[in-house]
Amino acid sequence: MARGRADGSPRKRLVTIMLVFVTIGGLIYLYSQNSSESSAVNKSLKQFSWKGDGVNDESSSGTSVVPKTIPVCDDRLSELIPCLDRNLIYQTRLKLDLNLMEHYERHCPMPERRYNCLIPPPPGYKIPIKWPKSRDQVWKANIPHTHLATEKSDQNWMVVKGEKIVFPGGGTHFHHGADKYIASIANMLNFPDNNINNRGRLRNVFDVGCGVASFGGYLLSSDVIAMSLAPNDVHENQIQFALERGIPAYLGVLGTKRLPYPSRSFELAHCSRCRIDWLQRDGILLLELDRLLRPGGYFAYSSPEAYAQDEEDKRIWKEMSALVERMCWKIAAKKNQTVIWVKPLTNDCYLRREPDTRPPLCKSNDDPDAVWGVNMEACITRYSDQMHKARGSGLAPWPARLTTPPPRLADFNYSADFFNKDMEVWQQRVNDYWTMLGNKIKPDTIRNVMDMKAKLGSFAAALKDKDVWVMNVVPENGPNTLKIIYDRGLLGTVHNWCEAFSTYPRTYDLLHASTIFSDIIEKECSPEDLLIEMDRILRPKGFIIVHDKRSVVLAIKKFLPALHWEKVAISGEDDDAILIIQKKIWLTSESIRVSE
Repeated sequence: MARGRADGSPRKRLVTIMLVFVTIGGLIYLYSQNSSESSAVNKSLKQFSWKGDGVNDESSSGTSVVPKTIPVCDDRLSELIPCLDRNLIYQTRLKLDLNLMEHYERHCPMPERRYNCLIPPPPGYKIPIKWPKSRDQVWKANIPHTHLATEKSDQNWMVVKGEKIVFPGGGTHFHHGADKYIASIANMLNFPDNNINNRGRLRNVFDVGCGVASFGGYLLSSDVIAMSLAPNDVHENQIQFALERGIPAYLGVLGTKRLPYPSRSFELAHCSRCRIDWLQRDGILLLELDRLLRPGGYFAYSSPEAYAQDEEDKRIWKEMSALVERMCWKIAAKKNQTVIWVKPLTNDCYLRREPDTRPPLCKSNDDPDAVWGVNMEACITRYSDQMHKARGSGLAPWPARLTTPPPRLADFNYSADFFNKDMEVWQQRVNDYWTMLGNKIKPDTIRNVMDMKAKLGSFAAALKDKDVWVMNVVPENGPNTLKIIYDRGLLGTVHNWCEAFSTYPRTYDLLHASTIFSDIIEKECSPEDLLIEMDRILRPKGFIIVHDKRSVVLAIKKFLPALHWEKVAISGEDDDAILIIQKKIWLTSESIRVSE
């Protein structure tokens, strides 16, 4: 009887099995829609191939299949940063140590998970307010996030006023304005006229945990330039606000990897209530700052540990004081809420330390300028013999520093004559670019510029008379000339253009792409992905200058309609062709209004 009942229900078992399969299929479909929508877009791009080589003239159609359109991403992706996408971390279940801030470091999607679509602007997007007005105000529609205005309302970070967000210049430890705070730091260091630039001897500043970068914004009037750094954390729009304002900034975090800057890049590091545990892991984060500071460089620290009298703050201050003393830092000044330490000029103090003192000196084979994907080390970076003997960096004061051959040219066996000739070449090229741009460009048209393959930084140097700043990007696999760029008083970072850049969408007015596409093709990475990435980081109405082989330039030209780009000018032949492009303003569901 039992067997008979079992044999009598095959139809029920079949129905049950079918229901299970349908349920599983439905779950798979929903998952694919929510977490892998990029794969569907990815297929559309796989239907065409890059055929730059062999395209010999502008009329040649070649054999490539170029799309008429490229899909537009979902509106929810209007602020996508592909390699700093927390949704990607959740979906792929990366095992990251939250205590070490690994979840704020770069984690790039695999090619099959990339969103190969154009990032839309937010509804009501306007052309950004021009510099220098933008330092103090931006359009609320461009960054429709006001939570910081509420959260930091007592600290004068930002205030919402009608259609604009206004920045009074305040900060956690400088409620009365960044300008007064900066002057107070100069006064503490006895700099002439309370000017932070110290007669041109202080030029490069690193502002860690920068907030909305008002500190860096107010330094600019003193001919001092700051790399303002903050992670894409709970205050995720800090760097977006900074770049919208026209202030140099970069998304990054003091976590487990070295920051993408060479050793001895900054005269001053600054932390104003940046909420970093400097004592963790044997002081590894403070030692990373030490790597970045030049001989005699300063660390200005404004935080309760420097002045508060409760037991926990006193304990932290005692331990931090002991740590920096072992690092050979000395207190240069201490007043009110701020302490300023100074780094030694030579290796003498390091060599006088007792054996087995911690932190140790880094090993002799450690390259302090290797940064791409390199883990931090809890050790002290000693100076080279040349720098030890020079008792300092040997750099000229600003602005002569920009055009004076720096001592570290010798690291590449470059001569002063080579350096000067490089400047002449790029000055002529920039003149040619501006001639080609013609009436498309006015003195206030551009502010945020990126040189995607910066070499010695001479492209940026040629822009010295224009009111712009330049993010100089050096390839991760080439000569590490970024230290020359910093020695010239400029800013930059290391990057691999097979991956997305660490910035918000719509943050640069001009991208200079010299031989980048040839490099990408040689690496067998996707030029189409790079085109879409450039569209992501370029502001509407912004410009791209492509300087490459003519075959590459003509191949890019075919993609312009699909990208909503338009040709401004084209010239040159063989290995020296130039294509200048402007990104159009295009509409999604709502109109985009052009500001005055």
